[in-house]
Amino acid sequence: MERTIDLASKAVLQIAEREGYSTIWDRFAAQVPQCGFGELGTCCRICLQGPCRIDPFGEGAQLGACGATADTIVARNLGRAIAAGTAAHSGHAKHLAHTLLRSAQGQAADYPIKDEAKLKAVAARLGILADGKAIDELAKEVAQAALADFSEKQTPVAWAVTNVTQGRVETFLKHGVVPTGIDSAISEVMHRTSYGCDADPVNLLLGGVKCALADFAGMHMATDLADILFGTPKPVVTQANLGVLKPDAVNIAVHGHNPVLSDIIAQVAHELDQEARAAGAPAGVNLVGICCTGNEVLMRHGIPSATHSVSQELAVLTGALEAIVVDYQCIMPGLATAAECYHTRLITTMPIVKISGATHIEFSEEKARETALKIIRQGIEAFKQRDPKKVNIPPHQSTAVAGFSTEAIVGALSQVNAEDPLKPLIDNIVNGNVLGVCLFAGCNNVRVPQDSGYIAMAKELASKNVLLLATGCGAGAFARQGLLTGDATSEYAGDGLKAVLTAVGQAAGLGGPLPLVLHMGSCVDNTRAADVAVAVANKLGVDLDRLPVVASAPEATTEKAIAIGTWAVAAGLPTHVGVVPPVLGGPTVAKVLTEDLKSLFGGYFIVETDPVTAAEKLLGAIEERRRGLAI
Repeated sequence: MERTIDLASKAVLQIAEREGYSTIWDRFAAQVPQCGFGELGTCCRICLQGPCRIDPFGEGAQLGACGATADTIVARNLGRAIAAGTAAHSGHAKHLAHTLLRSAQGQAADYPIKDEAKLKAVAARLGILADGKAIDELAKEVAQAALADFSEKQTPVAWAVTNVTQGRVETFLKHGVVPTGIDSAISEVMHRTSYGCDADPVNLLLGGVKCALADFAGMHMATDLADILFGTPKPVVTQANLGVLKPDAVNIAVHGHNPVLSDIIAQVAHELDQEARAAGAPAGVNLVGICCTGNEVLMRHGIPSATHSVSQELAVLTGALEAIVVDYQCIMPGLATAAECYHTRLITTMPIVKISGATHIEFSEEKARETALKIIRQGIEAFKQRDPKKVNIPPHQSTAVAGFSTEAIVGALSQVNAEDPLKPLIDNIVNGNVLGVCLFAGCNNVRVPQDSGYIAMAKELASKNVLLLATGCGAGAFARQGLLTGDATSEYAGDGLKAVLTAVGQAAGLGGPLPLVLHMGSCVDNTRAADVAVAVANKLGVDLDRLPVVASAPEATTEKAIAIGTWAVAAGLPTHVGVVPPVLGGPTVAKVLTEDLKSLFGGYFIVETDPVTAAEKLLGAIEERRRGLAI
């Protein structure tokens, strides 16, 4: 199987093969064939009587030792994956809430409020009055409201019900899936899926939906608080792919998901340029991004993006990376093995993420600047041990225009119609210039040739005039492959979409069309796309389940992706997954997810591994929605 369609990644993989370095693709090959029971989701290990496995062919065991059916086991496993994904996203949000509170209390001087307008907008959404209050006082109240959303209470999670249409809230209440605490929703799933508890697969799936809505709340909270602390993104022009590494610079990569660490590093990195030059690097310090931490600093500082997700080890194998600084999530332990063969220093910073073989430098908001400088100096010291013979930087990089927050998109539309910014978008959806909207989200997966699913689907949908939004490592795929540019719009967009993107781009002063794909941020920023959909739905006076809006995760990998997909379906969106999830061993579960959920929430899962066929199915869903709206 082809490993990747990315030219830079192919070049470094040739080096890895020649030198005998193991990468994720090699480790995956060593696992094949993988456990068939696990692939189907019919393996249960939640008690010490297991693992129990259900034979999908009906010849072996059909019940677990306790009597659990295949559907029960599959639904429990799926629920636990949703809970894990929710824990990751909401843990990110909780970290930011504590940072905002410390900032408001004067305990984190390196984190002043960067976007007061966003703070006031979030406060208003939460029902917190801003009149006459100092900014720090208002920030304190917003932070306290955020932290209150984690514990069990009698009222719904505020971030879950104030950021959707009223119709969605009513639907969630009708089916009993409104969370009343983010942490308690996670805890409830772990309880109900433990030994001797919930065994009804449909009830288990509804519990998963409830937890996924807590995930939505945590994600939205994380985005809101990051914008308040670090600034709401605006379009920036930068570069992407491994070619952004510089042979004559101290190259430092920030990797993970939380901007609390990476943003301060971005602010201070060039203060040490002179020290880097003294160490023999004439170009000073060159900061690059990997995965979603990379997306965060890309949007707000224009920091170039080196790579994402499945190819993260390849940045080390270029021989030109002095340090890779990580916070949490999507960090492969294989980085430590790769770093052993080079001068690269892998630096962990969070107490919940330590990796054997890495250097640990504990990070705290109270000493943010001091710690950031210490970390950068580690990279400068490592540069002195670089072996020039091992440096192989692929000459591949693409221009990328990123930073399309919800506010930035509305701002661009306001250049066309200042009094009613959404009207140009809605008018063009009605007249068919924009057939619909697709949000691309998710990761890269070693089972799929890297980036291939995203690129094939994007080209197909864009040619049919579908407006494309992207987040996370999906957005990174489009950045590497040159689709975050106006040139890509000219080459791949259908006539209607091209006309719209050109008109908006020119009105916004870009001198040409908007990019073919609008980069909306890191994976936690999927809620930015939801905000656009909610605004359009409210403007039209319809619920989300009637809009010609779909979602796709062509190369989904993590438990976070499962949680995101579940809340997208609950929000009413037909949602494509390009990697078969471990649910086929439970036929009832598979049917509920791909068919029955449609009657409950309007959204449903589309599982399709062929990207062109997947695009056709999403186009069919969009056309069905358009017929429902009589447009």
